[in-house]
Amino acid sequence: MSGQFDLLLAGAGHAHLGVLRLWMSGQRPKGRIGLVSEGPHAWYSGMLPGLLAGRYRAEQCRIPLQRLCTAVGVELLEGQISKLDPLVGCIELADGGQYSATWLSLNLGAQPKVPQSAGSTLDVLPVKPFEAFVQGWQRWQQAPQALAILGGGAAGVELALALAPQVPELTLLSSAQVLAGHPLALRKRAVRHLAEAGVKVLEGIAVDAIHGDALVAGNRVVWCGGRVILATGASALPWLGLSGLACDERGFVRVGKTLQSLSHPHVFAAGDCASLSATKRSGVYAVRQGPVLAANLGAALAGQPMTVFQPQRRSLALLADGQGGALLSWSGITAEGEWLGRWKDRLDRGFIARHLGTH
Repeated sequence: MSGQFDLLLAGAGHAHLGVLRLWMSGQRPKGRIGLVSEGPHAWYSGMLPGLLAGRYRAEQCRIPLQRLCTAVGVELLEGQISKLDPLVGCIELADGGQYSATWLSLNLGAQPKVPQSAGSTLDVLPVKPFEAFVQGWQRWQQAPQALAILGGGAAGVELALALAPQVPELTLLSSAQVLAGHPLALRKRAVRHLAEAGVKVLEGIAVDAIHGDALVAGNRVVWCGGRVILATGASALPWLGLSGLACDERGFVRVGKTLQSLSHPHVFAAGDCASLSATKRSGVYAVRQGPVLAANLGAALAGQPMTVFQPQRRSLALLADGQGGALLSWSGITAEGEWLGRWKDRLDRGFIARHLGTH
């Protein structure tokens, strides 16, 4: 297979899924286009807690990429990216394969922060990539044990509520308050649900190291056990910072309002791997970037003017409560209940259906 493309989409995140969905409606630009993905599926993070809680099957929570790519005339290229040379638009895979393109678009997500480790005997399972996480959890469930989750954000809370009934004991450790940055009323609702689920919550505990079977914060052992899930804050993929692209202090690709790299305009970046002022690392924002990214990729290939992305001022938070309901936060208003769980289910199923061409 020839490795030269007009456009390469690196990663199958929410923004790129949105691009492909729009192309299904007839907006695909001309040229040879490829999508590089680690695996054959794009997992939808919003349904992961429901999958772990037993309310969904795996096939309901993921999008078969070959089917989507075939529908829009895009070549699916499976492999793990290990290196990027933006000067020549070349992507190198872990197996040595190489592809290059005139234009590149990065929607690669991020990875959980990993504490320093010294002689660790803990079985550590990062929440991303999702395929490996789901497989690891299934392995663990063959012999359930006490469990710790690192990370008190939305992902950590949802995971704790979904998994607590399935393990003998669950501890949630958060470096700040649980759901810091969300309204206090939502935090209070979440803390109550965690308590009712039997989750032990430790706030203000910044775990920075693993020593043997212990999680250590500073010089203090804060938890001992055998299994830990990492749902910590986003950490940039290490090879991005080595690529030569302009990155922020944390290693995320700096982009302007057109989602183009500030140092290499023929490279676009969106979602969690990108650094853009006033834009949170959230699937909600990545989904909103999809239409602008699609328009600008088409404009790039056609030599036309670009469109500017305007991040929304408010975003909806809808968290699964582990029992089929959900917690909501919108513009300072909070609520909870089974009806919100049913609404969330419709939204999540609709997201999958839109990318299968069935909705």
